[in-house]
Amino acid sequence: MTIKHSDEVEAKNVTAGKDTTIQVLISSQEGPNFALRKFSMLPGGGMPLHTNSVEHEQYVLRGHAKIGIGENSYEVKAGDVVFIPAGEIHYYENIGREPFEFLCIIPNKEDRITIVNEISC
Repeated sequence: MTIKHSDEVEAKNVTAGKDTTIQVLISSQEGPNFALRKFSMLPGGGMPLHTNSVEHEQYVLRGHAKIGIGENSYEVKAGDVVFIPAGEIHYYENIGREPFEFLCIIPNKEDRITIVNEISC
């Protein structure tokens, strides 16, 4: 069993992202089936079009963003939940005036990330 405060977990820059950090709150070594991560994007920040080989279950904590999933784009805010299937092309763009933060749960499987192109969000 692991109990800790999120302030104790190091935030690391997301390499392909713009003004975006990730905290691995529960790692694959701590949880037998899923990892729990927290992403934070400053206003104007985001992540480019990409795919992941694992699904994502997400819960928006705060802020306002545009998320593209496949052919569609959605505006999301605090309290919204998002499901992104494995292999689906997606991106994030913080369109609000405050940080956009969300929790992201993924299965403990190999996650191959592929940047689709280098457009800026």
